[in-house]
Amino acid sequence: MRIAVDSMGGDKAPSVVVDGALSALRETGEDLEVALVGREADIRAALSSAGELPSRLHIVDAPEVVAMDEQPAATLRKKKQSSIAVGLRMQKEGAADGFISAGNTGAVAANAILGLGRIKGVSRPAIATFAPTRVGPCIILDVGANVENKPEHLLQFGVMGSCYAQVALSKDEPRVGLLNVGEEKSKGGDILTRAYDLLDGADLNFIGNVEGRDIFRGDVEVVVCDGFVGNVILKFTESVVDMFYAVMREELTKDMRAKFGAALLKPAFRKLRSTFDYAEYGGAPLLGVDGACMICHGSSSAVAIKNAILATRRFIKYDVNSAISERLKQHERKA
Repeated sequence: MRIAVDSMGGDKAPSVVVDGALSALRETGEDLEVALVGREADIRAALSSAGELPSRLHIVDAPEVVAMDEQPAATLRKKKQSSIAVGLRMQKEGAADGFISAGNTGAVAANAILGLGRIKGVSRPAIATFAPTRVGPCIILDVGANVENKPEHLLQFGVMGSCYAQVALSKDEPRVGLLNVGEEKSKGGDILTRAYDLLDGADLNFIGNVEGRDIFRGDVEVVVCDGFVGNVILKFTESVVDMFYAVMREELTKDMRAKFGAALLKPAFRKLRSTFDYAEYGGAPLLGVDGACMICHGSSSAVAIKNAILATRRFIKYDVNSAISERLKQHERKA
């Protein structure tokens, strides 16, 4: 299995990308190879202090770089030799089995949808990300690929999220909830009420509408919403976590008594940080494309890149796309 990694994507590329790739190779067996895609001179410079390189590490030159603020449509036309375009083209041509990038999310999604195509039956691919809860992570989708959706798109999100949760969360029958402003079936506008009926009639463990407060209580493993709402949830959660740690750091360093208490609570804080650390989950798959495409946070660390590679490896190994395709066929037959 070979996974192509965008070495030029992210705030700290290519150094952290290179470090994450090397860590992933050290933790896995001979079945995994990594292709670092990007400006070859920059990649080799980042590898210069790594010592002897594993034979399972490869470098693929891609001279162009997509900036974080570039318009996705423009990159499709103007940067066909970017690390994003080249990495996804490798997958399309069979030179790689998956692709990972911490670069421009819109550009990655646009290139993946155009380059890899969609799984048959999928109208809108969706970005699925993890959110922490009191009892373990849950999956929220979509978190940004689509800002407006039809009811049937939300049904497909539920199917794709359920299939991914079976692999990522080891849940045989993951609970699927539709994010709404109330639990009653009649809540929300026409799109949500129609989506409720579609999800309720599908072969899913659909538990009905869920509210924002239900997500972090762990009442559901898969939360379905449109990309606008999902992205707001994602960014809001990140800001709350950052604020929490900033306040705690300030309060626990004010005086000696606070510092003593902080020392006693250090194991609990370490566990709490791990729970909320996106790096533990690696990246967010673009579900619905005919391939494996993992999108990472722009500020990803080497640990996050490593975990994204391992998550992509599981995604490919358990053939999530075949499960999605089969479930969608079942719904088509019933319809």
